[in-house]
Amino acid sequence: MKILYEDNHIIVAVKPAGVLSQSDGSGAEDMLTLLKAYIKEKYNKPGDVFLGLVHRLDRPVEGVMVFARTSKAASRLSQQIREHTVRKYYYAVVEGHMPCRAGNLTGYILKDEASNTVKVFDKPVSGAKKASLSYEVMKEGTDKSLVRIDLQTGRSHQIRSQLAHIGCPIVNDHKYGNGRGRGDIALICGEMEIDHPISKERMSFKAGLPSDYPWHIS
Repeated sequence: MKILYEDNHIIVAVKPAGVLSQSDGSGAEDMLTLLKAYIKEKYNKPGDVFLGLVHRLDRPVEGVMVFARTSKAASRLSQQIREHTVRKYYYAVVEGHMPCRAGNLTGYILKDEASNTVKVFDKPVSGAKKASLSYEVMKEGTDKSLVRIDLQTGRSHQIRSQLAHIGCPIVNDHKYGNGRGRGDIALICGEMEIDHPISKERMSFKAGLPSDYPWHIS
């Protein structure tokens, strides 16, 4: 777990792939518990440590996460998320080549609670929610592409399902991909921008991209 920034109001860390954002009761490692233990030890805090979870990343996804160290910071960060002033940029390595070097994807996502998967429709259907994102191809290889993604909506499994829907599933996505790859899904929340909840300063945090397969596009 890598700490990118911390002060009395927020702490920003990179969630490793495979680690939960918060506990699901299974006993598996989660960011909220790990960071509480980190704060308790570093600052010699007595009793319970307050740490507010204001957003999540899927378990297989690596990336930047911001946590609130006070209730005031949690409230203000949550408001920023509701007002869409928080920006998150994802990077993915996908199979094949995108339709254009840059563009938008819009669809309608319907969640299947039983299988914890979603299905994308091109037109509105009952119960489905509109999902939009924009993308830019950063690099193309022979059979893979590195894509930067800017979410306009934050639907469950949105990036994974929308990319698979157009025939460019994320490498190593065993839920929506072709099932051939091994290793962590090639999807990272690589950048995040927020207004500091107290100082109002615009802040940007970057996780950095791996250099090994499949991120090394050639």
